[in-house]
Order: sequence, then C-alpha cells, then structure tokens
Amino acid sequence: MNYWLVKSEPFKYSWDQFVKDGKTFWDGVRNYQARNNLKGMKKGDLVLFYHSNEGLAVVGIAKIAKEHYQDPTTPDPNWVVVDLQPVKPFKTPVTLAQMKAEKRLENLSLIRQGRLSVCAVTEDEFDTILEMGETKK
Repeated sequence: MNYWLVKSEPFKYSWDQFVKDGKTFWDGVRNYQARNNLKGMKKGDLVLFYHSNEGLAVVGIAKIAKEHYQDPTTPDPNWVVVDLQPVKPFKTPVTLAQMKAEKRLENLSLIRQGRLSVCAVTEDEFDTILEMGETKK
C-alpha cells in the first residue's frame, strides 16, 4: 500500500462536502509532478485530506476508489483524475504548524514542496500524522 496527501481549498471543496458526496473524482491537477502522483495511486491506497489556504490542516482520511483515468473536465489527454472515497475524519485536525514542528516530518512533501497539490507520503509520515491527530487507520 502507498500513502498520499491531497490538498483542497475548503471554500472550493471541503471535507464536509466530500463526506456528503460520498465519492468524488480528483480533478483540476495541472502540475506534471502532481499528475504523476495521481498516476501512481492504486485502488485501496490511503490519502490524507488537507485543507489548504483556510484551516491549513489535515482533516480526514480518504482512499483511492478508482485508479487514474482521463480527466473529464478537459479534452487534453495529459491530465488524469482518480476517484476518492472518504474513510474517516480526524479526531483532531493536524495543522501545518504542528507538522512543521514535528522532527519526524521534516522531509514531508507538504513542507518541502508547499505548492504541490498531490504528494506522496511515507508510511512513517502517514502514521505520525495519524498519531498527532489521535486517529487510527
């Protein structure tokens, strides 16, 4: 299993809306590195759902429900989406400031490449963030 982090601005698409929808395709990625990360996602992989701009915190766990396919919002074949399903909310959201202060997360892509909207996360990083959020897989 692989682990990932996706970022969403809550005013555009929040965790609460995601839970209400029950499933969504992750579109709008227009960065090649983020796109390659989408292509690397496998069904069943776990994903941290991060609120960017407002909140600046990991707020929930999602899973990959369907592997990459053509982004239906563009005719350009260079761009893909994956389907995500919510798994569970964090008991306590984990803020960016908390993650930056945690030595075990010093190499976290979210911190090193702050503008990247889809990031790979190691299992240790994933487990550390879950621990910080008082949440279990």
